Amino acid sequence: MKTNNQWFVLAAFLAVTFAVALVGGAVTAGSVRDWYPVIAKPTWSPPAWLFGPAWTLLYALMAVAAWLVWRRAGWGGALAWFAVQLALNAAWSPLFFGLHRIDLALADIALLWLAIIGTTMAFWKVTPLAGWLFLPYLAWVSFATALNFAIWRLNLH
Repeated sequence: MKTNNQWFVLAAFLAVTFAVALVGGAVTAGSVRDWYPVIAKPTWSPPAWLFGPAWTLLYALMAVAAWLVWRRAGWGGALAWFAVQLALNAAWSPLFFGLHRIDLALADIALLWLAIIGTTMAFWKVTPLAGWLFLPYLAWVSFATALNFAIWRLNLH
């Protein structure tokens, strides 16, 4: 593989992954000001400022992990898992913040959690480092799933 091609593919993984982040951020912005502050949240809900830095780091780790898998195995099943989890990730913000459908967001994030486990296992088989890079994402989405569930329970009407 040419070195230039490898850096181009890394840039592409970063671009695609952060495109999901930008779409999520665009959908989230208005609701974070207007809707999210007034819905019931558990006392252990983190401060709003934490989400941006956390997700920035996680998206970078995801992109690097996918790139490492691509370098070792090319386009294949492990990256299909990556695409599935990225699509589920992209759907969450429009469901939760855009449509205010906490219930549908909860279903989505549960599927996302399973897809992250599948991706982590598939990545691990290709290169353990990529699997390790996905573990913080799994931990964060585990927490986010519990938070989504708690918000759903607190806001049942």
